[in-house]
Amino acid sequence: MTNAQNVQPNLQRTGTKTTLVIGGTGKTGRRVAERLTAQGLPVRVGSRSGEPPFVWEDPSTWEAAIEGVGAVYVTYYPDLAFPGAAEAVGAFSELAVKKGARRLVLLSGRGEQGAVISENKLKESGADWTVVRASWFDQNFNESFFLEPVLAGELAMPTADAVEPFVDADDIADVVTAALTDDKHFGRTYELSGPRSLSFHDVAAELSQVTGREITYLPVTLDDYRAVLRENGLPVEFADLFGLILDGRNAGVVHGVEEALGRRPRDFSAFARDAAATGIWNV
Repeated sequence: MTNAQNVQPNLQRTGTKTTLVIGGTGKTGRRVAERLTAQGLPVRVGSRSGEPPFVWEDPSTWEAAIEGVGAVYVTYYPDLAFPGAAEAVGAFSELAVKKGARRLVLLSGRGEQGAVISENKLKESGADWTVVRASWFDQNFNESFFLEPVLAGELAMPTADAVEPFVDADDIADVVTAALTDDKHFGRTYELSGPRSLSFHDVAAELSQVTGREITYLPVTLDDYRAVLRENGLPVEFADLFGLILDGRNAGVVHGVEEALGRRPRDFSAFARDAAATGIWNV
């Protein structure tokens, strides 16, 4: 988290202008909102249930959500690489700057060429921007779509023997919070990862160790995984994101956490131990 000596000058300069956290109930947004609030900064949660509501698919909700806001953490659901994302991010960024929100921090996808288009649209708004690129989160296993497979004891994934340096959502939130509160991050693109790459075989072994029960990894085809997504009412396009693991473009460790915060990222083992202690994986 940004230290007090870096935060205080910004508090004096920007006063009490609100930060809009889009997706403020999600994995990274919730954590960013908590950090900003802990620093005494006013926060507005941008979500369908927010007050006022914010809905990406309904631009008529944007202006009220951005009113009186000085900075925005921009996250896009379901993914920046999806059709229509770049246009929406571009239009929102222009509106945000027009309404006085100069500081925009975008959560982008590491290795996603489609996401770069959205990044460029945001930059073209004239904002003081920071881009934070990340791929698969540790918290996908306890707060998202990998939770049910962990509880079932079988990770059926279309990832073969590929590896991924899973990044912790707390590290992402720390970098985003720093970018929202310290001018030195303007114009920077940070690529984030964990400190080591793991296969899903490795993940299953680590989860087995901390839960005390056997969790296995079963490689499946992309078509089979699309069928599972369809059955569960999830966008089948999520299966395409596994291609980022399969082709190896994000297999290596990157150092954005160290660049932004001056410390090492959290290891998957530490995440797994802490998550197991909450009882989330008890059956």
